[in-house]
Amino acid sequence: MESSIPTENYFSRHIETPRLYLRQFTPDDLDELYHIYSDPEVMKYLSEGIRNREETAVDLFGIIADWEKHAFGLWAVVNKENNQLIGDGGLRFLGKTSEVEVGYVLAKAYWGKGLAAEIAGVSLKYGFEVLKTEKIVAVAHTENIASRRVMEKVGMKYQHNLDDRDRDRVYYSISREIYKSKVVV
Repeated sequence: MESSIPTENYFSRHIETPRLYLRQFTPDDLDELYHIYSDPEVMKYLSEGIRNREETAVDLFGIIADWEKHAFGLWAVVNKENNQLIGDGGLRFLGKTSEVEVGYVLAKAYWGKGLAAEIAGVSLKYGFEVLKTEKIVAVAHTENIASRRVMEKVGMKYQHNLDDRDRDRVYYSISREIYKSKVVV
C-alpha cells in the first residue's frame, strides 16, 4: 500500500491513503464522532464503552491535546468517496505507559472493507519512519477477532494476554526491526 507520509515533517498531521484522508481532528467533528462513539456495536469491545455527547467531547479535546503535547495522536479518518468522517485511527500512548499503541475505530457501515488495516498500516509506517519509534503495540478484547486479524495483517505478533479492568485482552507488538524486514500492508 502506498501512502504519502511527508517524512521531512515530523509534525505532519495529514496523511492520504488510497481510500482515506487521515487528518487532525477539529472541534467541528464532534457531531460525527458522537454518532460513531454512541453506537453500541462499534463500542462493544472498547474499554470506554458507548459514549454520550459530553464524554465524546472530552475524548475529542483529549485527542486534539495529545497532538499538541506529543506531536502525534489519533487522526480523524475521512472516506475519500463522500468526504465523511468514518472513525479515528493512529498512534497514542497505551494507558499511562510509555508504549506507543496503534488504534482504530470505524463506523459499522465501513467494517469488513480492509480500512482498519489501511489505517493501522499507515500508522505503523508513520510511527517507524517519521517518529522513529522502536516498538508499536496494539491491545484488543480477546473476543474481538476482527481487530486481532487487522493486527496480524499488518505484521504484529501476539505476545500475551492482559487482565485489564476486568476485561480479557490480548497484547500484540511489532518492532521497527521486524517492520523493516517485512512488507507490511
